[in-house]
Amino acid sequence: MTGPATHLDIDTSLCGRAERLAAGQAEVVLATTPTMAVDDRGLVHGGFVFGAADHAAMLAVNHPNVVLGSASIRFTAPVRAGESVRARAVLVREAGRKREVEVEVFILGDDGRDGEAVLVGTFNCAVLDQHVLDRK
Repeated sequence: MTGPATHLDIDTSLCGRAERLAAGQAEVVLATTPTMAVDDRGLVHGGFVFGAADHAAMLAVNHPNVVLGSASIRFTAPVRAGESVRARAVLVREAGRKREVEVEVFILGDDGRDGEAVLVGTFNCAVLDQHVLDRK
């Protein structure tokens, strides 16, 4: 696996760990926990699933100054606490500073295979000349 150039200090317990990284592609796996649940039935808050998808998108671009500008996503199924999800991201378009990344998130089966899709979407990112916090 090629090393990440972005999001080096991310908390992988909240946003998933990089499992695969190649030019324009990334996979992130997030093991959900009971603390991510919003109710006593174990429904995981969608923000955690989105975080894994966003992490995968950033790694697919893999530039130190990549930021998310917008996302168009659809949640397609729920995630239960204790399930793991795999976010797969593919860079599909580059235009100047703009990057478009397609992301799909799946329940990860006990056999390591992708199961049901839980999120699909497009992430519109930008590669900046400097860190976003250094911009004026």
